[in-house]
Amino acid sequence: MLSKLQTKKEEGFTIIEVLIVLAIAGLILLIVFLAVPALQRNSRNTATKNDAQNVLGGVSEYAGANNGAIPTGIAGTGTVNYTGPAGTNPTSINIQGSTTVSSVATAPAATAPALGTIVVSRGFKCNGTASPRAVAALYSIETTGATVRQCAES
Repeated sequence: MLSKLQTKKEEGFTIIEVLIVLAIAGLILLIVFLAVPALQRNSRNTATKNDAQNVLGGVSEYAGANNGAIPTGIAGTGTVNYTGPAGTNPTSINIQGSTTVSSVATAPAATAPALGTIVVSRGFKCNGTASPRAVAALYSIETTGATVRQCAES
């Protein structure tokens, strides 16, 4: 009689336990899928900032090799070439393969250049002030839902 009253305990998971595990796994996947695009965006922004600093470093290298003269031509994708008047020593540096660099002899534009593009403004500071030995590198970075103009100068 006593054995009839004792219930046999069944082994295995209940539906509730399985649903809780699936819900937790779903939350983890959601967090990962939301974080990956932000990480990629931050990586691209960092690469563009580093490229702008490298381009300005190349300007300093050119100036050091040419008695303080700034280059009159700065252009390239992957390899940026610095050129000047006849008799000056050309210089080149390597940057990210997809970043395009061009130069202008005007003040930095109020509009942001396209993503992945650096526009070097020769003879101007970031605020638009003319200075014969200044060089400003204008580029864009991505933020959540917007593109922001950035400027670095040497």
